[in-house]
Amino acid sequence: MSFIFKRPFLKRAKLKTKRIIGFILCAQLLSVGCGENTHMERTWSIYKADKHSSSFSPLKQISKENVAKLQPAWTFRPNDAREGTRFSRNESNPIVVDGVMYTTSARHRLYALEASTGKLVWSFDPFDGGTGGGVSRGVTYWEDGDDKRILFTAGDELFAVEALTGKPILSFGVSGRASMNVGLRGNPDAISVIPTSPGIVYNDLLIMGTEVSELYGAEPGYIRAYDIRTGELKWKFHTIPKPGEVGYDTWPKDAWKYAGGANNWAGMSIDEERGMVFVSLGSPTYDYYGADREGMNLFGNCVVALDAGTGKYIWHFQTVHHDLWDYDLAAPPNLVTLERDGQKVDAVAQTSKVGFLYVLDRETGEPLFPVEERPVPASNTPGEHAWPTQPFPLKPAPYARQSITADDLSFYSQESHDSLLKAFNSYRYEGVFTPPDTIGTFMFPGSRGGSSWGGGAYDPNTGVLYVKSNDSPEISLLKKVNNNKNHGGNTSLYEQGEQFYKNFCASCHGADKNGQEPDYPSLLGLEAQMDGKEILKKIADGVGKMPSFSSVLPGEEEAILAYLFEQRNTRSRREDRWLKEVQANEQANTETQQDTLPRFLNIRAYGYFRDSKGRPGIKPPWGTLNAINLNTGEYEWKVPVGNYPDLQEEGMPITGTGGSAGPIVTAGGIVFLTGTHDDKLFAFDKDNGQLLWETLLPTSGTATPSTYMSGGKQYLAVAMAGNEQEPGGYIMAFALPE
Repeated sequence: MSFIFKRPFLKRAKLKTKRIIGFILCAQLLSVGCGENTHMERTWSIYKADKHSSSFSPLKQISKENVAKLQPAWTFRPNDAREGTRFSRNESNPIVVDGVMYTTSARHRLYALEASTGKLVWSFDPFDGGTGGGVSRGVTYWEDGDDKRILFTAGDELFAVEALTGKPILSFGVSGRASMNVGLRGNPDAISVIPTSPGIVYNDLLIMGTEVSELYGAEPGYIRAYDIRTGELKWKFHTIPKPGEVGYDTWPKDAWKYAGGANNWAGMSIDEERGMVFVSLGSPTYDYYGADREGMNLFGNCVVALDAGTGKYIWHFQTVHHDLWDYDLAAPPNLVTLERDGQKVDAVAQTSKVGFLYVLDRETGEPLFPVEERPVPASNTPGEHAWPTQPFPLKPAPYARQSITADDLSFYSQESHDSLLKAFNSYRYEGVFTPPDTIGTFMFPGSRGGSSWGGGAYDPNTGVLYVKSNDSPEISLLKKVNNNKNHGGNTSLYEQGEQFYKNFCASCHGADKNGQEPDYPSLLGLEAQMDGKEILKKIADGVGKMPSFSSVLPGEEEAILAYLFEQRNTRSRREDRWLKEVQANEQANTETQQDTLPRFLNIRAYGYFRDSKGRPGIKPPWGTLNAINLNTGEYEWKVPVGNYPDLQEEGMPITGTGGSAGPIVTAGGIVFLTGTHDDKLFAFDKDNGQLLWETLLPTSGTATPSTYMSGGKQYLAVAMAGNEQEPGGYIMAFALPE
């Protein structure tokens, strides 16, 4: 079965030329003039550096020779968290235009700062004093003569504000804002879609993706383009095709009426000369069970090339067929140029959660390294028809581990190892594409594996791509739920706890909970003897002859207590919340709905595989930084990044840690990275991976860094999460000393 569907590429009489801006007005509030300095102060004026999503900077004032001298230059504290709100992550990748930095905070407020001092120029609160919040990875800048705009989303609305003043542009949408709920399938007054990554500009269009629910009844993730001047919706591309459209035959015939997801939440890239926008898409919903979406499910998990001016389909490449693992394409594609047989070939390099790097011809979507369709395990879950094959690129090799054996389990102590081994052996596991199951599935790499929204950084001077990877297995456990509109029926937390008891407890304590005195006490009437907290501690820690069950307990706490305490009609708070969300999704749908097939929920979704003390269940490294030569498909180097000192064995390399933020690379020969669990910011030699510099941040650096020139000095900036001292988070900049 082919995994590429495309129509012939329409050759243009000539390539669309890049727009040339001949004159730039300089505002009095800026500290630099026009000319070369102004040009250099636009080297990071777009999310991830440029429209190719390269995360590359041509700046080289900060070099391998002097990077160790970096020191804090300024820190901005938004201080916009309302009292009593929890700390939030700030994932913003700040942009800088002519001496002004534009960024969002962890609370999703918009700020303009002097790029050389961090001094506040203006701020804008899209929530008018309300709580707001939500993930924001940055903003978009656009200009035409004197008309300079910042476009960004907050909640489910798209805003346009004046770049120099922060005042809403009242001619855009309705009083400066346009609803992102309009133009999808559902009732705009009943749905709420919340973009997390900034849009990208093509001429006078802002092309946007969105984040949608990941449950049944979710909205489809249509790609939409808006007129930057008016906020008018100009075109949209159906990521779940309608009748007559490419890919329609990869779904049940009415799926476009009820299927959701296949959305771009990661951002996208543009080739302006070709007039093409490249979109990375996530999985269809529901993420872990697809009886109602039998087929390959285009354009879920696809890289899609569209005409940027019209939204018309050009080509696609699907990385996962009929996704059952939440293997979204979580980062925008990198637009790169390879050397093949002495010729330059423009390409697309797409990172993934699976740990594969997909390298595709930019004009046709054809893989530039061989890709094999290989058989993968079938599903055992009633109603599910997993796709029988999946694509496996032969080059480059995966940058994250894709398989393990019992020998790869952690060994902190004999007790810990025995518990991990027992759990590992209890789950279904047949490799990277083992389908979720009602007995539990060991998922590896898992939804947090491979690389996340930080994606790759590409050096056009060398053809090397740098990517941070994570090895973070998790457990999925499917539970059948009632799919009627009221979500009632006999689905209960008690039944989930009963299954847990049968799997792990009944062999000692008996099927009837009577036990076998004196070694295995009766569990009848347990609620009168101890409270739930004490019971869960004993299960997690082990007691007497009973080993620790901490590796299988997470996510099951409410269930086992419901069973032990004979609470027969109880449902978990998370499950109840999910079912209410499904109900709301379906009530908002304006089309005929499909609700007759069975439904399952992954009640262990996103649950880590860990031992009783919360330590990773597999041996390190748990996070690496990788340098991949795209010309050859070979690795230049791979190093662990980040560390858990308490878990590092004497004489062994650092452990590496997980993290979602991505690296950046500079002409100064440096790869900068943060986002690891040890709250550090790193500088690596791009040629060999040697650590050149590191510094401890006030809190977790939860965003991809930016580097820019202001007032003749190069700065490195990073957004950080909130903490007890500053719940609203920080923006911190570093520079060389005077």
